[in-house]
Amino acid sequence: MRITLAKTAGFCFGVDRAVELVYSLLGQGKKVCTLGPLIHNPQVISDLEQKGTRIIDVPSAAAQDETLVVRAHGVTAAVENEIEQMGLEFCNATCPFVKKIHKIVSEKPDENSVVLIAGDSRHPEVQGIVGHCKCESIVFGSLEELENIVKNRSDLHEKRILFVAQTTFSTKEWNLCEKKIKKLYTNPIIFDTICSATHERQKEAYELSLVSDAMVIVGGRQSSNTAKLQAVCEPNCKTYLVENASEAAQIDFTGCSNVGVTAGASTPAGIIKEVLQTMSENTNEAKVQSEIDALQAEVEQVLNPAQEAVGQDSAKAEEAAIEEAPKKSFDEMTFQEALEESLKSMSTDQKVRGIVVGISPSEIQVDIGRKQTGYVPIDEYSNDPTADPAKELKIGDEIDLIIMKTNDAEGTMMLSKRRFDATKAWADICAAEESGEVLEGTVCEVIPNGGVLVACKGSRVFIPGSHTGLSKDEPLESLLKTKVQFKIIDVNKQRKRAVGSIRVVAREARKELAKAFWENAAEGQVITGTVKSLTSYGAFVDIGGVDGMVHISELSWKRIKHPSEIVNVGDTVEVYIKKLDAENKKISLGYKKVEDNPWEIMRRDYPVGTVCKAKIVGMTTFGAFANVIPGIDGLIHISQIADRRINKPEDILTVGEEVDVKVTEIDFDKKRVSLSIRALIEPAAEEAAEAVEEAPAAEAAEATEEAAE
Repeated sequence: MRITLAKTAGFCFGVDRAVELVYSLLGQGKKVCTLGPLIHNPQVISDLEQKGTRIIDVPSAAAQDETLVVRAHGVTAAVENEIEQMGLEFCNATCPFVKKIHKIVSEKPDENSVVLIAGDSRHPEVQGIVGHCKCESIVFGSLEELENIVKNRSDLHEKRILFVAQTTFSTKEWNLCEKKIKKLYTNPIIFDTICSATHERQKEAYELSLVSDAMVIVGGRQSSNTAKLQAVCEPNCKTYLVENASEAAQIDFTGCSNVGVTAGASTPAGIIKEVLQTMSENTNEAKVQSEIDALQAEVEQVLNPAQEAVGQDSAKAEEAAIEEAPKKSFDEMTFQEALEESLKSMSTDQKVRGIVVGISPSEIQVDIGRKQTGYVPIDEYSNDPTADPAKELKIGDEIDLIIMKTNDAEGTMMLSKRRFDATKAWADICAAEESGEVLEGTVCEVIPNGGVLVACKGSRVFIPGSHTGLSKDEPLESLLKTKVQFKIIDVNKQRKRAVGSIRVVAREARKELAKAFWENAAEGQVITGTVKSLTSYGAFVDIGGVDGMVHISELSWKRIKHPSEIVNVGDTVEVYIKKLDAENKKISLGYKKVEDNPWEIMRRDYPVGTVCKAKIVGMTTFGAFANVIPGIDGLIHISQIADRRINKPEDILTVGEEVDVKVTEIDFDKKRVSLSIRALIEPAAEEAAEAVEEAPAAEAAEATEEAAE
């Protein structure tokens, strides 16, 4: 029996990237939790759990000291926003191909569009894609389901149709659906979003199954791409799906001369080796054993080049899909390629030191000790657009330069300080990546939808948008011409390109602040902070390295529907620590002050017996409620509304009416206030009666006096 291993078997780039990320975090001693299973492979998941990784279902289940990893399948836009608002430390391991689909469905459609998604509606990747759609989306899993949708939705002919697919969708089924879409709709916009690695894997599995008596598919049963491989092979030969070597041992290969083996994108090389070894041990032929031994020795060589090729393609896709930095701008990130070629062959004689002898608006004149007159064009002075040679240089200063062009006929030599600085800066930047040094530079250019370029030490470093530290709503232009601190996170020495991160520096600084906070924080402490985000249940406030939450009930003494009624993002507020949970790194904050408590104001300014204005705000069968001061409503019992019997409060009062009331009782424990209108009516009536009684007596006395006269 001959065993043939597919070249594309095993981890794809996206999965390998996600797994390596988690193992790297664990290696740094960090606590890690993943939002759902990282990949669909039980062995990998089990190993990660043994190393301390925890699986959670919702972001709120993550602890403050954990790093949350978004798995390769991606999540909805709502979940991404929730993670950002919670201020969790997280790493996004979403596959670049999946990110590309998210970008398409969130940016391309308009209000009259419908996104048709070919895939499994139960799969987390598809659920994430649906969650990024800005218009109606419809998911179908086959040509038959698509035909049913078309039959029942005649209105789709009036819509703008966008057509995408789950990255692991069957290429055969996709082609059938694509033909149907083109036939039914006018000018549909079709994006072939099936991963190139998936396509190649399915194609090779199909071709291998045509020349094999049996196929063994190695991978998790929950894996979509593994299931697709099984479906591709089954029509051509007996096909077995196994998760591990013990399951492979149960297969009877009697009568099989050729057996093909392939594996899903979530299957690590170690499991493939074990399956091959088990298949070898179950045969008694030495020839088979030797073939398998050879295969085992070559597995890494077979898998790695394939993975590297896929990785290169995916890396390109990620660079284009995630950052989308225009190629021209990205190439200008450090030195022009033409210049680099010229510098490779440059000798030390082409580097000179010059003495500044003159500075004009267009150039700097230098003496380089040769017969030619040296000059540095202003645009060759520095990569920093804010640099001003008139302010930075003076006559007699020495500067290092590179010879760019010599004109013997005119006796001049054009020189560049910018390019000399760049050659030196490159070595410094490479060293900074290894040492972790914090660099400082000026943001000199914004790449739309991509990131920014930072001028540093005569070179330019690319900062992806996701590493600027800005939120999604903040424009990159706000960083232009500002000084920033960053670390180098990636260097391509061959192409002389460097990628930096402002966010990493900010995060490290924040950790130091957080450490200092927990060392000194105490309940009751008053702190000034900045409102970072708002939710329906409260406001998150940055109090220096850590975030605390002010619950909505703690924002105001009166009832409010949303925190935005009291504070806004960016506001500077004074809060106090209500409760500290050092173990879970949670902080509860208070905002409303005791002196603003309406009951304290009531106690001070409105004692029993006070007469004041009150606004009728509600009616009941037993009386009316009137607002005395903001936050406190008092009850005017029906018996206290008038000096006569009434059937209902509405007979006398209307909501919104202002009336004079007397405070007759206050129960501060039960938070109740009793009011009375009648108490103000009765004294007035008594005074009137007394006036009436006194009038006849006065008249009688006057009559008596007249008679006496």
